[in-house]
Amino acid sequence: MAYTLSLLDKSPLGTGDTAAQALARSIDLARKAEGWGYHRYWVAEHHNNSQLACSSPEVLIAHILAHTSRIRVGSGGVMLQHYSPYKVAENFNLLSAIAPGRIDLGVGKAPGGLPLSTRALQGPGDAAHKRPFEDLLAELSEHLAAQQAPAIAPADDGQLCDADAPAETQLRAQPRPPEAPQTFLLGASVASAELAAQQGWRFVYAAHINGAPAEIQKVLGHYRQLTGSPALLAVSAIVAEDAEEAARQAQSQQRYRVRVGDGQAVNVGTLRQAEDFVRQSGGGAHHIEQREVQVLHGTGADVVRALDALHAQFGIEEFVIDTPISEGAARLASIEQLAAARVAAPVAVAA
Repeated sequence: MAYTLSLLDKSPLGTGDTAAQALARSIDLARKAEGWGYHRYWVAEHHNNSQLACSSPEVLIAHILAHTSRIRVGSGGVMLQHYSPYKVAENFNLLSAIAPGRIDLGVGKAPGGLPLSTRALQGPGDAAHKRPFEDLLAELSEHLAAQQAPAIAPADDGQLCDADAPAETQLRAQPRPPEAPQTFLLGASVASAELAAQQGWRFVYAAHINGAPAEIQKVLGHYRQLTGSPALLAVSAIVAEDAEEAARQAQSQQRYRVRVGDGQAVNVGTLRQAEDFVRQSGGGAHHIEQREVQVLHGTGADVVRALDALHAQFGIEEFVIDTPISEGAARLASIEQLAAARVAAPVAVAA
């Protein structure tokens, strides 16, 4: 079976860019990605980051929908720990009513920022008593499951009325779209795969965050065992006409994992961000670990061969491509060249 390609966009600011320019480039890229044959276009959520202009996925999704006509558009993902599940369901039901059959709701457990922005988003409540992510996801699932339109039956006076009209005490995430958003849980652990399976959500393994092959195999195999279905695989990829240039850009990528006390471990992109995380958390005992970064890189044909190998090894039917390049022209060229190389390549078949 052939695999499909989708995109993850963080709306990065290149050298000298304004946020307005970065967002305009995201719209342009979404339109081009639709023409190049990408299946989905997902936007990320990051807070208090001057290098990324994507703090509100729902707002950007709506704008992208207005400038495209076919490609599925969604979040990769909404950082659910900050929000009311009911409000998230309302937002994505509304988007699904605007563009039926084109909306994806991806959610993640990460904060999408450092402690300053997390506290600003979540308010002054006691962090020790905030609701577990599992409970938030279960509530969100319930709100989305209740979206089907009610039956219509004639009233006593012959007029049509709602035969299943909810009482005022019943809570529904309105509007009710003709087709619910597709739902995805983003993660990189067996626990996340299990949670996705329990809630009936599709699972996206974040190999652009944790690309260790043994971990990928373990988590993807566990999800398939639980559901009988393959997960999606999110990978970082850099394509250039010169393979050496692609390698140079790939080698510059960094990732750190930081934990303060017994709090949630968080992945960040630089050592400075890891140190800022510790400071904003109040200091104290902490651990910072530099992690191996896996970036597929080379010419378009090189990267397609790497994707073919992952497809054959793990049975992946869809890749979500993260292109970790901030400069607009190079990023656009990378994504275009990958699409062209995928079209030119023979159809890959899983073993």
